[in-house]
Amino acid sequence: MDRISWNQYFMAQSHLLALRSTCTRLAVGATIVRDKRIIAGGYNGSIAGGEHCIDDGCYVIDNHCVRTIHAEMNAILQCAKFGVPTSDAEIYVTHFPCLQCCKAIIQAGIKTVYYAQDYKNHPYGIVLFEKAGVNTVQVEAERVSFDDSKQEKLEFIESLIDELEKNGKHEDQVKSYKETKDKLFQN
Repeated sequence: MDRISWNQYFMAQSHLLALRSTCTRLAVGATIVRDKRIIAGGYNGSIAGGEHCIDDGCYVIDNHCVRTIHAEMNAILQCAKFGVPTSDAEIYVTHFPCLQCCKAIIQAGIKTVYYAQDYKNHPYGIVLFEKAGVNTVQVEAERVSFDDSKQEKLEFIESLIDELEKNGKHEDQVKSYKETKDKLFQN
């Protein structure tokens, strides 16, 4: 089994955190890291003990849900709450930060933003990052499988397709099966 990179490891943590999101518009996760150690994580949702968008709907003003605290902010505030310094740390976010989160990241002293997907990247946020010396790096998605029997399953499906082909199954149908197999087992 190949080991995933540090970037993939921390980004996977952010994707896992996003699964806790209570936002119905976009699930986002953020992980703050210093010296290859996770120091905080956050996801977008309501204040602790507050009403959640998944239960009561979004509270939208000027096309923004004002009930939601963004994942980056939640992670930074977690550090503040527990007295964990963020200076010279890195943050891994599932989506490029909004303008307000860009400013918070700069003020927190975070030096690198790793993000998986572009999302309404604000031009002024990018300028602020450049002026503050905050690096931004897009981390390409990498499929990670926890299935130890993946190769065995692939070989079985390939043998079934070969058998169908030998037994005269229509060429277009066999091609369709092969394309589906390739999609299911892409690396």
